[in-house]
Amino acid sequence: MKVLILNGPNLNRLGLRKPEIYGSKTMAQILLEIQRALPEVRLEYRQSNHEGDLIDWIQEANGGLMNDENGVKGIVLNAGGYSHTSVALRDAVEESEVPVVEVHISDIKAREPFRQVSLLTDVCAHSIIGKGTGGYVEAVEWILGIS
Repeated sequence: MKVLILNGPNLNRLGLRKPEIYGSKTMAQILLEIQRALPEVRLEYRQSNHEGDLIDWIQEANGGLMNDENGVKGIVLNAGGYSHTSVALRDAVEESEVPVVEVHISDIKAREPFRQVSLLTDVCAHSIIGKGTGGYVEAVEWILGIS
C-alpha cells in the first residue's frame, strides 16, 4: 500500500527554517519515523516550491499515473503557504478521489491573521493542525484507518 506525502513551499528547509515554530527535524528524519512506526506502508515523498507541481501530483495520483498494483491509498499534504492562498490547489484537492489529509506543523489558528484560514480544510478528508512533525505520522495512520 502506498501513501503519497506532498510538501509545499519552504518545507525543503524543515529542520533549518524557524525551528522554534517548525521543529528541528528534517523531512528525512520524519520519513524514517513514519517507516519505523508503519513498516507496511510504502511512502512516496515529493516536495516543491511550485504550486503547479503540487496540483500535477494530486491529479496524477487520481488519474492512475502514479498508481501501481496497490495504488495510492491517500495523500498527506502540507501545502505550506499555499494553504492560505491557492484556490487552484483547493480545486485539485476538492476533485481528488484519493483522500487528502491536510497537515500543518504549527497551530495556524495561533499564528498571524493571514495564516489562520486554510482554503483546504473544508475540501480535505481530514486535517491535523498544530501537532508538530508528529502530525505526519498521525496523517498516515488516519489514511490507514488506524487512529
